[in-house]
Amino acid sequence: MVKLIRFGFSAWRNVLPGNYCHMSITKKREGFKGQRAIILPPKIITHHCDVHPVVGQLYVTNIGYYPNAQYHHRQRPHGASQHILIYCVKGSGWAKVEGKKYTVNPGDIILVPLNSSHEYGANEETPWTIYWIHFKGAGSNAFVDMMLKKMGDYVAPISFQESRLHLFEEIYTSVERGYSTDNLCYASLNLQYFLGSCCFDSNYNYRAKQEKKDSITVCINYLQKHIDKPLALQAIAEEVNLSVSHFAAVFKKSTGFSIIEYFNHLKTQKACQYLQFTDLRINEIADRLGVEDPYYFSRMFTKIIGVSPNKYRNGKR
Repeated sequence: MVKLIRFGFSAWRNVLPGNYCHMSITKKREGFKGQRAIILPPKIITHHCDVHPVVGQLYVTNIGYYPNAQYHHRQRPHGASQHILIYCVKGSGWAKVEGKKYTVNPGDIILVPLNSSHEYGANEETPWTIYWIHFKGAGSNAFVDMMLKKMGDYVAPISFQESRLHLFEEIYTSVERGYSTDNLCYASLNLQYFLGSCCFDSNYNYRAKQEKKDSITVCINYLQKHIDKPLALQAIAEEVNLSVSHFAAVFKKSTGFSIIEYFNHLKTQKACQYLQFTDLRINEIADRLGVEDPYYFSRMFTKIIGVSPNKYRNGKR
């Protein structure tokens, strides 16, 4: 049975100049009403997590939830031996990572790479409610590098998704139930999903966010609905109320591809379905995708997929 860790806290006082002493506000590392926290024993990490081919890639070492964490404060001048992610869902706080200070608001995540000096704390007047995870593993550095590149900084906002908190609870409950291989594997896989949901916030739970009318989503929806037509940049720009040149730049920055490249990828994806599941000829498929020249279609398909349409169809069959 795994014990729910309950902590005490340390406090200190500052003496101000003058004829009297002034007691500073108590700073607490832990010890908040309703808190939950679990720390994996070092022996479990060494003999179970590190050596398992799946779990060893990415696993939780500490995990917890601090509600209304008044006077919460932590400082690690030399960093921690694990990566740290903190998700603020209510109230506010602050963080300092590698000497740079940030204000942390509801919906913000803090990502601190291992061995990075850091300090953070709750706002005194509106103390934060946070979910937090310490994690490591053979693939953890790559995960953190990818996340930081996507976030652009150590602190970044993400959309509130109830399902993301359910993922956290799945991780917590799995570890709380014990250190069996099944529990550790399940927690590890959910941790990957949880971190992925933070890193690729716009992709996460996409169906539930289809009503969101940001320009990139509008454009991709337009491309999917007009997959059988030639590209009409002007029409797309009018849909999002931007100039063609400005929107083209925004789209490439967001997706990594030009609009025409992205559209061709969608057309090729649809072509693969036709090739695999129908007996349509190549020129018929090209026509259904709004490509007048079947030879151009074949060259485009080969460039993107790596084999010709006929070879792709034969390979699938």
